Amino acid sequence: MQRKLSKLIYTLRCTLFGDPPPKVAVVRLYGVIAAGKRFRGGINMASVAGQLEQAFSMPGVAAVALQVNSPGGSPVQSALITGRIRALAREKDIPVLVFAEDVAASGGYMLALAGDEIYANESSIIGSIGVISSGFGFTEAIKKLGIERRLYTAGESKAMLDAFSEEKAEDVERLKAIQVDIHEHFKTLVRDRRGKRLKGLRARIFSGDVFTGNDAVKMGLIDGIGDIRAVLRDRFGKKVRLRLVGERKPRFSALLGLGRSMEDGGGSNAMADLPQGMLSAIEERLFWNRFGL
Repeated sequence: MQRKLSKLIYTLRCTLFGDPPPKVAVVRLYGVIAAGKRFRGGINMASVAGQLEQAFSMPGVAAVALQVNSPGGSPVQSALITGRIRALAREKDIPVLVFAEDVAASGGYMLALAGDEIYANESSIIGSIGVISSGFGFTEAIKKLGIERRLYTAGESKAMLDAFSEEKAEDVERLKAIQVDIHEHFKTLVRDRRGKRLKGLRARIFSGDVFTGNDAVKMGLIDGIGDIRAVLRDRFGKKVRLRLVGERKPRFSALLGLGRSMEDGGGSNAMADLPQGMLSAIEERLFWNRFGL
């Protein structure tokens, strides 16, 4: 009802006062990509769906601009968000322009592929078209501590790559096969979205390597160098209006994993959540550190 009313008001305003300056809806996609609340400042389908709907439903919008600053994360969430953006762009017939900031790598670059055009800074980190898995092995540690590992499963592969068991070659091969499948999906998406704009050796493009903005232009991974204001003013004129779609900023306590418990008076529960919140913060920091950020 509210959207219909907004469109009606917009139509009446145009009829009475003429066409307004071009309007571009801006959505910020900042952070590590992960399902649920694993990272308090992260990106996932649930956290951005409302913003995307609002951006594409804005009355009189000429384009949607995405500001991407992400080192990657979940390939599933990345694909879901990219798919939703493309679906809305087709449904509303609205162009999408992407502006990469510090980094649009791995899943962050997958988000950038939602754009009809991609721009970045000369020093932006772009690419990392690959798949990575990491973990730890504690078998020697528990032996030294005199700990006996007891593990019971139904299904021979149920405990594959268990951190407290000896690594098995067949488990590693199975993991690599899964990674190859995910990598192929990523490569297919890049080919579909960038098409003939891709230049250079595919082996290098799909190696998981990263490139500066300037090199990414040469390889066809992005379309040009430029910031959001300059590009949109050049495209739509100096009177273009940028409308940032609302985003909720997490409180400091949430960033530490305290959630609402402390604010609601649940101090003891909040303190119990603190270690998990700090571990999540460290893990999130490691995502950015991979790219020197």
